[in-house]
Amino acid sequence: MATPGQWIAGARPRTLPNAVVPVMVGTGVAIGEGSFVWWRALVALLVALLLQIGVNYANDYSDGIRGTDDQRVGPMRLVGSRAAEPRQVLAAALGCFAAAAVLGLTLVLATRAWWILPVGAAAIAAAWFYTGGRSPYGYRALGEAAVFVFFGVVPVTGTTFVQTEQLSWAALVASIPVGLLSCSMLVVNNLRDVGTDGPSGKRTLAVVLGAERTRRLYAACLVVPLAIAVAMTPMAPLAALAVLAGPLAIVPVKTVLHGAVGPALIGVLQQTGKLQLAYGLLFTLGLALSL
Repeated sequence: MATPGQWIAGARPRTLPNAVVPVMVGTGVAIGEGSFVWWRALVALLVALLLQIGVNYANDYSDGIRGTDDQRVGPMRLVGSRAAEPRQVLAAALGCFAAAAVLGLTLVLATRAWWILPVGAAAIAAAWFYTGGRSPYGYRALGEAAVFVFFGVVPVTGTTFVQTEQLSWAALVASIPVGLLSCSMLVVNNLRDVGTDGPSGKRTLAVVLGAERTRRLYAACLVVPLAIAVAMTPMAPLAALAVLAGPLAIVPVKTVLHGAVGPALIGVLQQTGKLQLAYGLLFTLGLALSL
């Protein structure tokens, strides 16, 4: 039976900035537009965290039963390492999705925006079919596109909407750098596993592009958000505060571009998460103070 520490590791804490940062930034836009509603922001954060943890457990389950995780370079997986029974991990994933759905429903009822229901259903479906089902899209090089949408565009604009009850152009623009930073986490993760994913039949974007182009894609996912923060200054002058997070990109970008492989990329994932959080905090502050 898996220990509590192994369950926590299986939830992949280093990926949680993917859930936290979009809600922060969406709330920053809402504050800037004068419509901050603290409890709705909190519920949106819980939904995002539950979806992130749920997709991590679902990925663990689906890859584990396929044997994709039998030869891993990165952190342990519950099913692949035989630490937990597949049915237990599946139950944990489904439990997270169910809890996210219930909490999300409270936001639908509060805003009476029923169109949120299919968006939420699509987010849960995207979380499951990333590696689940007969034809997972994560095995077809579409993972990064889904992450950009469901850990960038949807949570940023959605978090702003449930507080302001209006669709916001500022939130849509702000979601682009957030989505790219979320993608960077998946890009470096798949770069680390490119040597084992290909032979196991998992055709991630890194497998399709090859290692060298994937390294350049990772660098772009970190650098372009800094440029977008500057480009947003006519709309929100203090959005450029996010550039102060730029120095945190230097080490991981150099490490990746200089050819790091395997275990050397585990540290890059942690450094990317720190950059993502710092950027998110500064970007949120800038948007909140200057919109």
